[in-house]
Amino acid sequence: MKFMPMIVLAALAVGTAAFAQDPAPAGGDRPAPSPEMLAARKAVMESCAADMKTLCDGKAGREAMMCMRENADKVSAPCKDSMAKMMAARQAARPQ
Repeated sequence: MKFMPMIVLAALAVGTAAFAQDPAPAGGDRPAPSPEMLAARKAVMESCAADMKTLCDGKAGREAMMCMRENADKVSAPCKDSMAKMMAARQAARPQ
C-alpha cells in the first residue's frame, strides 16, 4: 500500500502527458518531452502526492487529473504552484 500514491501519480503523469500532446504525426513519431516539461511533471508528482491521496484516492490517469482540476481550490499551495508551472511549460512547448 505504500506504493499506491506513487502508482497513482505515475498514472496521472502518463495520462496527463498523453492527453496534453498534439496528435501524433502521420508517421506516429512524437517529439520527446522537453527537459522543462519533464521537470514540471516531476515537481507536480512530488508536491501533489498528499493532495492526490486526500482528494482523488483510487483514481488514475485522466480521471485523476480531472479530479485534481475539479478540486483545484482545495489543493495545497505548493501543488497549485507546480501545476501552474506545468501548464506554463506545456503552453511554451506548443507550436505557435
